[in-house]
Amino acid sequence: MVHPHLGRLEAWFEQCPHAVVAFSGGVDSSLVAYLARKHLGPDRCLAVISASPSLKLQDLDAGKSFCHVHDIPLRVIETRELQNSDYASNPENRCYFCKHTLYTELIEYADNQWILNGTNTDDLGDYRPGLHAAREFHVHSPLSECGLNKEDVRALARHYELACWDKPASPCMSSRIPYGQRVTREKLQQIEAGETLLLNAGFPIARLRHYGDCARIEVPQDRLEDLHAARTNLQSEIHALGFAKVEFDEEGFISGKLNRAIL
Repeated sequence: MVHPHLGRLEAWFEQCPHAVVAFSGGVDSSLVAYLARKHLGPDRCLAVISASPSLKLQDLDAGKSFCHVHDIPLRVIETRELQNSDYASNPENRCYFCKHTLYTELIEYADNQWILNGTNTDDLGDYRPGLHAAREFHVHSPLSECGLNKEDVRALARHYELACWDKPASPCMSSRIPYGQRVTREKLQQIEAGETLLLNAGFPIARLRHYGDCARIEVPQDRLEDLHAARTNLQSEIHALGFAKVEFDEEGFISGKLNRAIL
């Protein structure tokens, strides 16, 4: 149901003096940025997106376009999490160090304003070390605080006719690298290039898991037959990115699959 959330969110933003939104271009943070602009006006809100190596260029461009279309003030910053050995070494709580770096940057823009993120209630039951960083920095989460899950978020984004309402989840590209294997700019570039090849081949939901010299490809179970049909061309193109071996995961795409190693 959409309408019960409208009143809750309106009341929530009535308590918010000014907002700096940790913006990624995904549907969750896009909805928060839109609501901040809607309820607070352009002078009391700012969306901040990081031009990070772990964010796909297409997501950065989509975020810029979204803010332009909806007249949302936007600032593009460059976080340097790859320079943080705690992050680059890719420990199990890598996301904590990423968010810690981001929120440290956002504090500079906040200045007595609230920092908002796009956390929804479904995120609270997942393995997300970044939520610990959010608590440390007293970040506010209007979606989860008002009881919205992912389905609610998409429904409300559709209600407001936001073009991103059905955008597939696009988590940080570092999540494609198994824990303990170093995150590097080169690996992230290979992942982005490989997933762009998959998108252009007709797979909008796909992952390239980076196992050193091996690329393991995941698409949804109901698209495996299509993947097999495109297998020869994709293998050749992905080999050309610098992978000695290309594997196709017969289990299919499962979000957060690499977390199985630690849960």
